[in-house]
Amino acid sequence: MTPHSTPDDRRRARPSRDAADLAALGAPPAAWSVPGARAPRGPVGKDPWARFGWLMAVIWLVFLVYPVLALLRSEASVAWVVVGWTALVLFVVLYVTGFMHGMRGGGGLGRPPSTRQWITFAALILCAAVSVPAEGGSALSFLPFIMSFASYGLTRVWHWITTIAAITIAALCVFLLPGGLSYLSVLAIIGLLGVVNTVSTWLIIRSAEAEQLGLELATSEGREAVARDVHDLIGHSLTVVGLKAQLVRRLMDSDPERAKAELADIERLTAEAIAGVRSSVAGARATTLVEQLASSRDSLRAADIDLRVDGEPATLSPVQAITASWILREATTNALRHSEARTVRVLFAPGRLVVEDDGIGMAEGVGDGAGNGIRGMRERAAEAGAGFMITAAGESEGSGTRVEVTW
Repeated sequence: MTPHSTPDDRRRARPSRDAADLAALGAPPAAWSVPGARAPRGPVGKDPWARFGWLMAVIWLVFLVYPVLALLRSEASVAWVVVGWTALVLFVVLYVTGFMHGMRGGGGLGRPPSTRQWITFAALILCAAVSVPAEGGSALSFLPFIMSFASYGLTRVWHWITTIAAITIAALCVFLLPGGLSYLSVLAIIGLLGVVNTVSTWLIIRSAEAEQLGLELATSEGREAVARDVHDLIGHSLTVVGLKAQLVRRLMDSDPERAKAELADIERLTAEAIAGVRSSVAGARATTLVEQLASSRDSLRAADIDLRVDGEPATLSPVQAITASWILREATTNALRHSEARTVRVLFAPGRLVVEDDGIGMAEGVGDGAGNGIRGMRERAAEAGAGFMITAAGESEGSGTRVEVTW
């Protein structure tokens, strides 16, 4: 009788935890499509779990067959039976729509629930309560659904409140009502579900916290790398400019022509330093993969190169996206400088980034000029714990270049 729950937006989850992981941990199907399942950031319509995950909620509603049978056999007045049927249908509608709303960012599991989530939760309880006169003890079958909704769609405090309240109500019905022992199996399921929901939500929240920490560390490391590059550039340039300025001061009277030449060098070094700082700052600002993809598209368009994108940047986790944005930028630069390509194709898949072009290929396109860029991409991939591979895009030479990063 384990039901589905209203899941939260999954973007706080660890990228390596998928539905199979949660199932192996014993989580109810409700948890398979909540924040622990994936971490998409694109439009929800592009993600299969966001589009079709609600079907799992519908499947688990089969356990409401017990209230249906109770209504068919009910000896209550016709009015109460009508109320019971209405409440049952409304419960199903609220539960499924609330589930879908939760998948689209309705809150829960570390995120503040929306007002709609609270209203849905209260309405579910009301539907279950007004069903009691017509269904009797079979109305206990609503409790697992309400428990899971609170666990995955509301706050941690309401998870505990709802779980304890559901177990208490079920226990009172079993041990105090005449014939209540026939619902002992329901009490056992409610108790087991309470344990499963507690453990699975705790694991999901911990995964989200670990993901957030990883993102912060990766961002901090990226900023430190940029700061280091800028420091090295400015430090070297200012040192040389300072030495040349001292030389100019000594030569102003004795050798004016040479002093003018040194001043020209100072101007050149200053311009190069400014350009380098601007380049580094521009790279630091492109902090998201989506922004970098847009920047690459504009750069390639200016060079009359067509950019084709398969998949969504959201398929990569936030930590992976940081590394992917750097590598995409460098691959775009190499394509502009060396490839002579007409088309660049970017593929996003879970744990995978591919950038390939139809240019002159490895034999000519990856020479000394591109060596530093390739070395930088390989180092960044290694720092992120990813595999890096650069090959010809086709089977023959001159068939383009393919850069692939896998986690």
